Amino acid sequence: MHFVDEVKIHVKAGDGGRGCLSFRREKFIPKGGPDGGDGGDGGDVYFLVDTNLSTLMDFRYKVHYKAGRGGHGMGKNMHGKNGESLIIRVPPGTLVYDAETDEPLADLTTPGEQRLLLKGGQGGRGNARFATSTNRAPRHVQPGTPGEERSLRLELKLLADVGLVGLPNAGKSTLIAAVSAARPKIADYPFTTLVPNLGVVAYGGFKSFVMADIPGLIEGAAEGQGLGTRFLRHVERTDLILHLLDLLTPEGQTPEGHFDLINRELARYSAELAQKPQMVVLTKIDVTEVRALLPRYLAYFRERGLAVFAVSAVTGEGIAELVTAVGARLDERRRAAAEAAADAALDSDLAPG
Repeated sequence: MHFVDEVKIHVKAGDGGRGCLSFRREKFIPKGGPDGGDGGDGGDVYFLVDTNLSTLMDFRYKVHYKAGRGGHGMGKNMHGKNGESLIIRVPPGTLVYDAETDEPLADLTTPGEQRLLLKGGQGGRGNARFATSTNRAPRHVQPGTPGEERSLRLELKLLADVGLVGLPNAGKSTLIAAVSAARPKIADYPFTTLVPNLGVVAYGGFKSFVMADIPGLIEGAAEGQGLGTRFLRHVERTDLILHLLDLLTPEGQTPEGHFDLINRELARYSAELAQKPQMVVLTKIDVTEVRALLPRYLAYFRERGLAVFAVSAVTGEGIAELVTAVGARLDERRRAAAEAAADAALDSDLAPG
C-alpha cells in the first residue's frame, strides 16, 4: 500500500428539504385547513478515527463527499425524511484544516473518536406551521437551508512514541527491522526509505511502544531539500527521539558534525521539536573501523549530557539494552504525564465556583 499523508477533499453536508404547500381535501370535511408538512433536515458530516487505517490513500481516489439531503415535506402533515449523515473514516493522527483559510478544525488522535465537522441544513416549514386565527389558509412555505460546504486539507502525523532520525544510511531501517515486525526496504544507498515505517516494539513483559523510521533528513531538510518537510511532521508527536549515527563518515565530515546538522534541521523546522529528549545510538558496531572509534564517541556524547548506546542491528549486540532503556524512559515520561494530569484534575475540583 502506498503511504499518503496529505490530501485535499471537498465535503458538503446535506441540504434541508422544502416545506410542503398543501390543504386538506377529504370527503365530509368541508373546511379542510393547511396540512403541509415540514421538510427533513440534511445529513451531517462526521469524521471517525479508525485504527484499521494508517494512510490517507483512499482520499486520492475519491475527493468529493456529500451527505444525504432532507426529504421534502408532504401533505397530511407528513414530515420529510431526514438526510443520512455521512461518516468519513480517517487514521489516528489526522489533522483537518480548512483548505481556503488554513484554519485548524480538528485534531483526531483517539481511536473511535467521532467529530461533527459540517452541519446539515435545516428543513423548511410547511404551510401548516403558518396557520393563525386571522390567516387560516396560508400559502407560505419555507425552503430548506443549505448544508455547510467546505474544501478540507487532511494532514496525517503518525502517532509514534519513538522517532528515528539521522542521515541516510545511518541504519534506521535496519534497526526498526531488528526490534519489530516492520520490514522496510533496506539497501546501501541514500533514500532507500521513501515513506515512514512504523513498528511495535515489545519490552518489559507485556508492554510495548511504537517506533517510527523517519526518512529524508539531510542538510536543508527544513527548507524542503531531499524529502524535506514532507516527513518531518511525523516526528512532532513522538515522546522521544533516537538519533542514529554512523561513525564512518566521508572525508572532511565527522559524526559530531552530522549530529549537529540534523539537530539544526529539527530546530529550523520547529523549536518544540528541537526540545524533545534525545538518545544517541551509534550504529554498525560490528564493523571493525567503527568499533575502534567507539570509546572516543561514547565519551564525547556523555560529556554533552546525552544518553548514548552502541548497537549492531546485524549481530544484535546492544539491541536489548537499547530497547530496555527506551522503555524505561517512556515509562518515566508516562508516569510524569499521568501525575500532572491528576494534579490538574485535583486543582480543578478544588477551584472555587
